[in-house]
Amino acid sequence: MPKIFEYLGIIFFFYSNEHEPIHVHAKKGEFESKAEFFIIEGKIEQITISSVFGKKPLRDNDLKHFQEFLDKFGMKIVEKWVDYFVYHKKVEFEKINSKLK
Repeated sequence: MPKIFEYLGIIFFFYSNEHEPIHVHAKKGEFESKAEFFIIEGKIEQITISSVFGKKPLRDNDLKHFQEFLDKFGMKIVEKWVDYFVYHKKVEFEKINSKLK
């Protein structure tokens, strides 16, 4: 389960046995949500956030921070997904402590 980012206490990660469509999980405490990326001609056209079966979804400010992070770092998440699942490369963990603008 590679962790790829931490932002304001929210951990972004992939499960090791993931599947398409490209998506990322985000967890803070007992709460977890996921975001699926819909890509057309190499560009993210849509990001859909949903709950994870058996988990309580992110709420309030954490959900807002999740959305903001996806808007800013979506392509970087997609690149890490491709590196890990297609090219079987190790992906680097990045911690971002300051709030995005």
